[in-house]
Amino acid sequence: MSKIGYARVSTRDQNPARQIEQLHDAGVNKIFQEKLSGKNADRPQLKAMLDYIRDDDE
Repeated sequence: MSKIGYARVSTRDQNPARQIEQLHDAGVNKIFQEKLSGKNADRPQLKAMLDYIRDDDE
């Protein structure tokens, strides 16, 4: 079992470090991240995470 996380920020100027730190603090050991606008429905890293997870992952 793995803890899987996803971090996204909307602009290149934003930094996902705080989200990533919180995910690490929660015990997440595999993090997918990307910088994309909320308007963009095509999120490659979200799709990659969904393809990666298994039934026993959190």
